Amino acid sequence: MSEPDPRTLRRDDFDAVRPVPTRWSDNDMFGHLNNAVYLELFDSVLNAWMQEETGIDEMVAPTLGVVAETSCRYYREVAFPTTLDVGVRAKRIGTTSVVFEFGVFSPGVDEIAAHGLWAQVYVDRETRRPVPIPDAVRTHLEAAVATRAANPDTAGSLR
Repeated sequence: MSEPDPRTLRRDDFDAVRPVPTRWSDNDMFGHLNNAVYLELFDSVLNAWMQEETGIDEMVAPTLGVVAETSCRYYREVAFPTTLDVGVRAKRIGTTSVVFEFGVFSPGVDEIAAHGLWAQVYVDRETRRPVPIPDAVRTHLEAAVATRAANPDTAGSLR
């Protein structure tokens, strides 16, 4: 079974969507957001969502979510100044890892501007060895996936 084309994703397909203002320094010499900035957007939105929903402070937690792999596909240019909508959702939940999916949207534009994938592995802070996803994280992500599946028309409202 083939994966759906990410270009068909809309804001409502994501579990959380956050507005993120761009900065002057985000633009590159070609006048659009530099490719590395997208990963910063993903990181910020993911960490804010997880901290708000689970209460875990990653600065002191015994388990860390570390990035093992990222990718981003660019479909439309975006540039400063604007406030982008960045969506996040859990795509696959494993034993020790999660694949998150991101969508970047320009104001007033329904088509996705960029699509990201982010594999995060949970590790013990001291040993740096993989450990099971923390219960609070798993509970939150499984609930988000279940809510999206049960209510496909209401996921992704700006929150």
